[in-house]
Amino acid sequence: MDVDEIVARLRQALEDARALPMSASAVVNRTELLDLIGKLEAELPVAFATSDNIVSEREDLVTHAHREAAEIIAAAKDERERILSDTEVFQFAKAEADKERAAAAQECEGLRRDTDDYVDMRLANLEVTLTKTLDAVSRGRDRLRQRSDLDPSTLAAEAEANPLPDFD
Repeated sequence: MDVDEIVARLRQALEDARALPMSASAVVNRTELLDLIGKLEAELPVAFATSDNIVSEREDLVTHAHREAAEIIAAAKDERERILSDTEVFQFAKAEADKERAAAAQECEGLRRDTDDYVDMRLANLEVTLTKTLDAVSRGRDRLRQRSDLDPSTLAAEAEANPLPDFD
């Protein structure tokens, strides 16, 4: 029998006791009540021990829960720091990549300008050479036209006086 049942039986015995007329007193069965009180005395240490065990288990559970909560919070803080660190590393790497990309674009632009300048210089040299060649061709054609009007001895003298240019 547990404590609650014994207390209920005590209450029932007192309620069922015969009341004395004109009084708040009642006639009870002393043996029955003493037997129930004895059983209650025997069960109270067990009930208190069970209660103490429950309280102790509760305290252990609360302590364990606090410790586990602290570990979870610490792990969450570590994870947050790792994520922030990863984010900072990513941002740093992205900034470095952007710098490298800008430097490469600038170097490419410089190389393009240098290449354009080189090609322009070579084309200008070719233009000068072609202009000289064209002038020489024009002079040659003019001489050829003039020779048709002159005699062969005049042509030989003129060729010695005005030799054709050397195109090195």
